[in-house]
Amino acid sequence: MATKLYLLYGGQSAEHEVSLKTALTVLNAVDKNKYVVQPIYITREGIWCQPWIAQDELREPEQLRRQPSHDSKAASIGAFLTAMAEGDSLVFPVLHGPGGEDGTVQGLLELAGVPYVGNGVLASAVGMDKLMTKRILEAHGIRQARYIELQQRDWQTAPEQAITLLEQEIGYPCYVKPANMGSSIGISRCANVEETRAGIELALRYDVKLVIEAEVVGREVQYAVMGNEQPRCSIGGEFVREPDFFDYDKKYKQGGLVQQIPAVLTPQLDEAMRETALRAFRALDGAGLMRVDFFVTDGGIAYLNEVNTLPGFTAISMYPALWRETDGTAYRELIDSLIELARERQGARRQEVLS
Repeated sequence: MATKLYLLYGGQSAEHEVSLKTALTVLNAVDKNKYVVQPIYITREGIWCQPWIAQDELREPEQLRRQPSHDSKAASIGAFLTAMAEGDSLVFPVLHGPGGEDGTVQGLLELAGVPYVGNGVLASAVGMDKLMTKRILEAHGIRQARYIELQQRDWQTAPEQAITLLEQEIGYPCYVKPANMGSSIGISRCANVEETRAGIELALRYDVKLVIEAEVVGREVQYAVMGNEQPRCSIGGEFVREPDFFDYDKKYKQGGLVQQIPAVLTPQLDEAMRETALRAFRALDGAGLMRVDFFVTDGGIAYLNEVNTLPGFTAISMYPALWRETDGTAYRELIDSLIELARERQGARRQEVLS
């Protein structure tokens, strides 16, 4: 009996559109001779639409939007869990952002006992939360930019005190970020107090907890990690671009990005960063895949910027490109590898339960 591969996409986060783009690429690339691919669209309201069998190639993300046949979240999720119990099933979540990348869906799948691609509950939750990620990496001695935390309640009750702390600890320019968000959504580069106030108000639209970081002047270099107990790290890559803030529009709308793989690094620095990427993966209890991003100064000092536990698979995404240039892994082969890692992880967990 053929394996059913459920592709979860859409969702309620601000990264809904990014998820559609990733889903389109994965859907068109997966080997449909190996899997019966059944995409499941989750609306912006959180309703899980009926699975449908994908055979023909799709051209636009808009073709992935579906109309829900259930009138409640509970009913639609219940129907999904019932389907999970039938036959050989596996889930590939391509839900970016909160409500999909943050451990919530992963916990649901754990309860259902269904293997799924990617990181587990802990790594997903911690990796989504920039503040928690920083605290764990700090405990492991991994170099990062200076940062402070800002809670919404503190900004509302004592904004001037928050600004004073920021100026004393971080200074300008700084970056204001929602703790739980990806794709550069809600992030601002702030060069003075007025811009910082506006940046804080913007970030608070997406989360009640913010991270404010000192600017590191340098290039952004990315690495792809794949594996479970014995993870591997790709060569480094970077985007050739102007040295300004790489926001959402520049990532997904403007186009024209040029990938430089391998990144221009000394062999010694590249090796050190690859080892640090693996350290971060293990520190966060990673599984399956993770992209690890660094800033590299002109003096050759590397600062770990952030991790992405569900990196994008769009046409301009770095993660699949890094593996293609590292060892020749084609996109379809990469999907197969991630699925096998999901099965491996599920098998290991079952052995733990039985023992």
